[in-house]
Amino acid sequence: MKQLRKIAVECRNIGLSYDGGKTEVLKDINLRIEPGEFFALLGPSGSGKSTLLRLIAGFNQHQRGQLLVDGKDITGVPPHARNIGMVFQSYALWPHMTVWDNVAFGLVERRMDKATIRQKVGAALELVGLAQYANRRPNQLSGGQQQRVALARTIVIEPQVLLLDEPLSNLDKKLRVQMREELRSLQRTLGITTVFVTHDQEEAMTTADRMAVMDKGVVQQLGTPAVLFDYPVNPFVANFVGTTNLLTGDIEHVNGDTLRFRAPGIGEIILPKHPEARTGRMAISFRPHTIRMAVGDAVRDGAYVWLNGAVEQSEFLGEFTRYRVRVGEAVITADQSHFSGTTSFAPSASVRLGIDTSQIRYLPV
Repeated sequence: MKQLRKIAVECRNIGLSYDGGKTEVLKDINLRIEPGEFFALLGPSGSGKSTLLRLIAGFNQHQRGQLLVDGKDITGVPPHARNIGMVFQSYALWPHMTVWDNVAFGLVERRMDKATIRQKVGAALELVGLAQYANRRPNQLSGGQQQRVALARTIVIEPQVLLLDEPLSNLDKKLRVQMREELRSLQRTLGITTVFVTHDQEEAMTTADRMAVMDKGVVQQLGTPAVLFDYPVNPFVANFVGTTNLLTGDIEHVNGDTLRFRAPGIGEIILPKHPEARTGRMAISFRPHTIRMAVGDAVRDGAYVWLNGAVEQSEFLGEFTRYRVRVGEAVITADQSHFSGTTSFAPSASVRLGIDTSQIRYLPV
């Protein structure tokens, strides 16, 4: 198949409500998906991500704002006239049709000639690696193969935009990893602007060029996976994109170089002055993998602030061991890389936690 023309999708101040405006589902959505970009909408159930995807497809209608595709406002344009392809969570394949007929369905509906249909369907099945399964029916295929049929059926019509609504949620973990790699490879081959809805942070972070984290109908933060992971703008994003430790307390500036952070149940922590820190109530966020664990008083490193704690629980996860450490009234999660022959920290062991101060983020509460 030829590479498709890359186009942008833009939401400008989009708002969508139900019950005569009583239930606001999307609130002032502003985002631009760049031409040829693989873009993820990430958020928990009820965050509005699937509603926004269906709005782009034309199945939902916003009451406020503009939806631009390739620079044109398509608000009010019916779904069949939008030239947007969507792959549903359930795949929605016709069980009585062969793989070939499922993929050809959209072209037949467009009344294309048989030679064109034959060429396009053959190319689409070749692209997703299913040419040899053309005469089978969906119930004779695995879940991953059915997913590929649904993709082929969508891309064969050469849509301007490809929408994916949690397409991997019905697959087991190993197959999900394989399919997300294939999705990314296919998207790069076609160059098609793609919007991918998921509640799985790992799927979003491994596939997306950029992503928007949504909660309660609001885009909480927009950016690359690395930026959202390293520089979350609020506690929700910090907690949803990866695993983090959040301590809420009060900040008092001590002098030009340091500040005092008072966390209930932990006490006073002296930290280096930081441009994001302001006097008053704030949260500090730090990732488990940035913490050092040690025993005794031998560790001295100015880049770290050290807290005393006791191991409550540990989980061996192969590449690393995850510890839950009681520090005063708080519980802090610390991940330590595993190497063969290393000795783990025993339950109830007294330990010191070294928090890398360069990795602390200061967040509003």
